[in-house]
Amino acid sequence: MKTFNTLRVIFTLVGLGMLVGAFFSFQSTSAFLETATAKPGVVTDLILSRSSDSNAYYPVVRFEDEQGRPIEFQSSSGSNPPGYSRGEQVRVLFAPGEPESARIDGFFSLWGASLIVGGLGAAFFLSGTGMFVVPAIRNGSAAKLRQTGQLVQCSYQGVERNTRLVMNGRSPYQIVCQWQNPLTSDIHVFRSDNLWFDPSQHIESDSIPVYINPSNPKHYWVDTSFLPKRAA
Repeated sequence: MKTFNTLRVIFTLVGLGMLVGAFFSFQSTSAFLETATAKPGVVTDLILSRSSDSNAYYPVVRFEDEQGRPIEFQSSSGSNPPGYSRGEQVRVLFAPGEPESARIDGFFSLWGASLIVGGLGAAFFLSGTGMFVVPAIRNGSAAKLRQTGQLVQCSYQGVERNTRLVMNGRSPYQIVCQWQNPLTSDIHVFRSDNLWFDPSQHIESDSIPVYINPSNPKHYWVDTSFLPKRAA
């Protein structure tokens, strides 16, 4: 549980930090475009950058600044396959008097960093906040069932690992029990919330209390309050 709490805080903070970075990157590019000088340029070369999991081609562009001096720069944005070809004419943008700030006038060259950082930030932030929101919703649903639901005693079936969730190489435990609806004779299988310890040794009864919504037993909450609070 401590690991889960740490992860959700880290994911949320990392995501928030990346979103803030993406916002400032967007603002910086917007300010750059408001005053940028445009000049024609030509792609003179494509530089291949290799990494352990991917390759990318970065265009080298030559243009002339306001004084007619030839300037050459390598774009910070690369792709595979190449987004440009040697000899291709491109539009170059740079801050007045600062040809070293030159960028290719292309969507990804201008906005790629903001999109990538913003997308990753959104993914981290939503994952982190989801780890806060989902348990809160479940706790609220459990509280409502305790107040308005029907308490039934279910037959204890055992303890299983929830292998759909893995943290630090470990999966949580769930108490499994079943109940036969006396009105319909349908058998319902219930699973408790995730437990980060094996509760088997603390289960001394053959029945487990479960609160259900009488009109829809699929909405239920397995009462694990009988487990030692320190262990839980």
